[in-house]
Amino acid sequence: MSDKDTHDKGHGTDLPFHEPSTASPSESRRIHHTIRTETPAFLGEFIGTFMFLSLAFSGTQIALNAAGTDQLTSSANSVPDVGKLLYIAFAFGVALAINVAIFADVSGGKFNPAVTAALWLTRKIHWHRAVQTTIAQLLAGIAAAGFVSALLPGPLIIDTKLDPSISITRGLFLEAFVTSQLVLTILMLEAGPSKPMYIGLSLFIAEICSVYFTGGSLNPARSFGPAVFVGFAGYHWIYWLGPLLGSCVASGAYTLINWVLSERA
Repeated sequence: MSDKDTHDKGHGTDLPFHEPSTASPSESRRIHHTIRTETPAFLGEFIGTFMFLSLAFSGTQIALNAAGTDQLTSSANSVPDVGKLLYIAFAFGVALAINVAIFADVSGGKFNPAVTAALWLTRKIHWHRAVQTTIAQLLAGIAAAGFVSALLPGPLIIDTKLDPSISITRGLFLEAFVTSQLVLTILMLEAGPSKPMYIGLSLFIAEICSVYFTGGSLNPARSFGPAVFVGFAGYHWIYWLGPLLGSCVASGAYTLINWVLSERA
């Protein structure tokens, strides 16, 4: 979920996909170099996020339709439907793992503005890469929600909702906590063939712990896309602030751990 060699601990301040340009300093050459390096990253993030969320949204739509309700719970005293929770968590985790493996060498396979923010905070990507990547992710979230709405029968019921039993404040901090787990997994693991699997497992356990209460967003693009079609809840902001808070916490923990390790060395 990061750009090439992003997680090489020996090069923590490297900025992948932004190798020094050998072009002349003229404006036209600079523009050409930027387009050449940023276009594949934008397309990779858009297509990868679209594929990830389309598959995850489809699984969620099927799980919720199967029970004849658009919610995981219907009252403050309802019992969680463990089968539905596992189905949705599995759909998100596997969809993420597969698409990270596919697109890691193209765009870094971030698929999440909170992950993008963490990579920028830890100086693994430039600010302009972070901006265009976030735009691609949000557009892909909208496209994925529209695609699933058109593809599958019935009304779109994949938007994230708070369960009646949890307050907005608790929902905010639950989103922050589970997002910090996902982001820390991405930052701490070395790049390798098994990394996508561990990232998918991290999302899987995070979804199990949060989807019942908050819908398990962990990703502003995941919540924003469906909301464009079904409407924005009054507490929609928690699906932005919560993941971003979690991203900051994970980035701080990652920086602190690396500092302690460097001092020991």
